[in-house]
Amino acid sequence: MSIRIGLLAGLLLAAPGPIVPARAQATYDPGASATEIKLGNTMAYSGPASAYGTLGRADAAYFAMVNAKGGVNGRKISFISLDDGFSPPKTVEQTRRLVEQDGVLVMFNALGTATNTAVQKYLNNAKVPQLFIGAGGRKFTDPKNFPWTMAFQPNFNIEARIYANYILKNYPNAKIAILFQADDLGKDYVEGLKEGLGDKAKTMIVGEAAYQLSDPTIDSQMVALKASGADVFFHASTPKFAAQAVRKAADMGWKPLHILNVGVSSVGAVLKPAGLENAAGVISATYYKDPTDPKWADDPGYRAWLEWMQTYYPEGDRTDVLNALSYNFSETMVQVLKQAGDDLTRANVMKQALSLDFQPSMVLPGIRVKTGPGQYAPIRAMQMQRFDGRSWQLFGDIIEAQ
Repeated sequence: MSIRIGLLAGLLLAAPGPIVPARAQATYDPGASATEIKLGNTMAYSGPASAYGTLGRADAAYFAMVNAKGGVNGRKISFISLDDGFSPPKTVEQTRRLVEQDGVLVMFNALGTATNTAVQKYLNNAKVPQLFIGAGGRKFTDPKNFPWTMAFQPNFNIEARIYANYILKNYPNAKIAILFQADDLGKDYVEGLKEGLGDKAKTMIVGEAAYQLSDPTIDSQMVALKASGADVFFHASTPKFAAQAVRKAADMGWKPLHILNVGVSSVGAVLKPAGLENAAGVISATYYKDPTDPKWADDPGYRAWLEWMQTYYPEGDRTDVLNALSYNFSETMVQVLKQAGDDLTRANVMKQALSLDFQPSMVLPGIRVKTGPGQYAPIRAMQMQRFDGRSWQLFGDIIEAQ
């Protein structure tokens, strides 16, 4: 599967607009011209992480809206999104196609830790910006080794440290069980949790179980973790397995404090399939507005998001927070392109990505996208939240990661 939102789609959607005057001294790299900016993307439209496919569809819908309004500095965005099935070898193939055949200016919001890892060296060697990727590994905020790579969310290690701090403060005698995906995603979360717990990790963690993306279920892992006697359960997973974990815990009558990583906190993609009644009481941390929370009903950012969903992505699930995330990613990418002006070289796009002080519409008040030289983590703060059976409820203060 592939999604292409380009000049034709933009022109069909757009009302006649003002003629853009000829630009003096405009500078372009491959993927940019006086009329077009090409963005490349790989996404799991199929395979075990296909629930994330809505990210690519929502990105396409956002750029369709931008094109309908005249584009960015008079240029239409051509968004080319290819299916990689969440398979690193396929990601390599599709990314090389996007760079070498389609000639994209930037790789934007490609999904996955292992998949982005597979192309990180290639893109950095080619000096192609790898921006606002849908992954939170520590390696994606490493300017010394990968200066052309930038994530968006707090990295997995930082997020796990926040959970560790919460546990130590509120459940100092907890017995913790961990379920994790057997890849870099799981490794970063587990390391972060242990680092955050410090010396207490050895006594507080009473059970660990890994699973492979190819596993049909995690039933055996869940049975073993319950048998550990844990009263706090943390898992670092992807939507399919997160939904299984929530449902299996309920089926077994296991009721620990259940902590979900932010990437699987979607009501539509995870908690509904698990059964909302089964998910009541789970906690997580977030940096964005949950579209299921009625507190945002009159919020201008939420209202803009809802209007966009109704107009440009009506088939999208309005309870799926992934669609709010895509809005933030795409809005920030457009801000970078606006700042780049007529200097649409890859070097300047990267420079502008490192010169942000911006409030995306669906990011929590008090949390801003801020970058600078050497600061490759646009979001470094989160707030705890609890699911009440209908929506997520924020609690506590915003926690700034160090």
